[in-house]
Amino acid sequence: MKILDCTLRDGGYYTNWDFNDQLVETYMQSMNSLPIEYIEIGYRSMPKSGYLGEYYYLPVYVIEKLKSLTTKKLVVILDEKDTKLQDLDHLLGPCVGLVTMVRMAIDPANFERAIALAREIKKMGFEVGFNVMYMSKWKGLTGFWDLLPQIDDVSDYFYMVDSYGGVYPEDVREIFQLVSAKTTVPIGFHGHNNLELGLINTLTALECGAKIVDSTVTGMGRGAGNLKTELLLTALNAKNGLEFDFNALSKTVTGFEELREKYQWGTNLPYMVSGANSLPQKDVMDWVGKRYYSFNSIIRALHNQSLGLKDNQELPKLNVSISAEKLLIVGGGETVSNNVEAIRNLLHKNPEMVVVHSSSKNALVFSEISNQQFFCLVGNEGHRMEEIFKGKLPKDAICVLPPYPRKMGTYVPELLTNRSFELSEINFTDTYIDSCSAIALQLSLAIQPKIVYLVGYDGYSDAQIGQKEQELFLENEYLFEKTKPFDLKLISLTPTSYAGLEHHSIFSLI
Repeated sequence: MKILDCTLRDGGYYTNWDFNDQLVETYMQSMNSLPIEYIEIGYRSMPKSGYLGEYYYLPVYVIEKLKSLTTKKLVVILDEKDTKLQDLDHLLGPCVGLVTMVRMAIDPANFERAIALAREIKKMGFEVGFNVMYMSKWKGLTGFWDLLPQIDDVSDYFYMVDSYGGVYPEDVREIFQLVSAKTTVPIGFHGHNNLELGLINTLTALECGAKIVDSTVTGMGRGAGNLKTELLLTALNAKNGLEFDFNALSKTVTGFEELREKYQWGTNLPYMVSGANSLPQKDVMDWVGKRYYSFNSIIRALHNQSLGLKDNQELPKLNVSISAEKLLIVGGGETVSNNVEAIRNLLHKNPEMVVVHSSSKNALVFSEISNQQFFCLVGNEGHRMEEIFKGKLPKDAICVLPPYPRKMGTYVPELLTNRSFELSEINFTDTYIDSCSAIALQLSLAIQPKIVYLVGYDGYSDAQIGQKEQELFLENEYLFEKTKPFDLKLISLTPTSYAGLEHHSIFSLI
């Protein structure tokens, strides 16, 4: 039985394949003292748009450095769908003599093409690993099984990859038997941990006769992550008497635990649902990172996916029949509560001013005003409004959702049912159309005020800015910029760090 550690490859989904040099050096040195046969160090890839770090492209000098740090066999992986036969010399030629095995991430639908790639890779002198994805859906396939015998001469390992983290031990046993009846190639297992079955599924695969299994330090890996290397080694130590240096293991675990505090990989309720229903983790990874997507919203989106639905509810279209010279967009920043009296005074002097809440966080401040109010409902806002208003909405308030279908599906609280509408379109941008700011700005364009004031769009200080906050900040800046061709005059009346807004003082207007 052999263990392949793929921390630098699978963990790259969280760091965009950039890792601190000292962390990598400690990791490689630790691996030298552990019963790990192979270390998968990342991807080799042809250029793609957007930034991807050094462990996605693995320049030769990086491979050479890693080779100098370890006594273990190095592995690189190719994404089969992005790799052509004519790419192999460029991608793998420089790896000859440095890398022992080349693995391919393979969609079963592309299995025949993968076999052709494997033949050429084998000719270059590498061991070849087939990492065949979507294991939980294999039993419904046909042609894939018929092609399996053809890998006997071109593959050194055939991996069953539980891409969704949703298989159970009985599935592992059944699929292992089906595979072993079709090929003589040694079988491996790569498990994800959505349902926290990574360990038991891996141990089950080993009991069935698997010759190689994957793991990552602290379970670092896409979405819910993988089987923890330290857990696998500890279990094998207790179960089979596998000897290793716990101190060496601890050194590398400590470094990656610090990264986990930042990126928070591991399973949670949305990942559990995606795993149980064999749904892709890519969307969940993105959604969990959005502050305005609640777990309920994510679960609803996953439920719709599992049923093949675009959305679970369509609402009446909003007919904007009012006009106003001035409009106020209210964000969720602290400057609203810091300037309550001034904002109320402004609205009292301007009863015709329309109020659009891009966040309901500060909504109670406005519960007694007579101005027409709109509330943007995206993500968690419906649940937040239930908690804030406890069954009693401001008079004549209207709730507005993005156009159908919505990425997160639709949730409208019962008290809002008769007051909720959807936009027919968002036409000033084709990006971030499911954000509260996009709805607020589209409403502004429909009402056509001469001036749009904003309060509570504070931005973030350097001390506050994390990855999620930075994404939201850049998203809003982008949306402000996209309104410029429409001559929408955007003026912040409270302190803001958004460059896309004019800055005035609310006190100058009252």
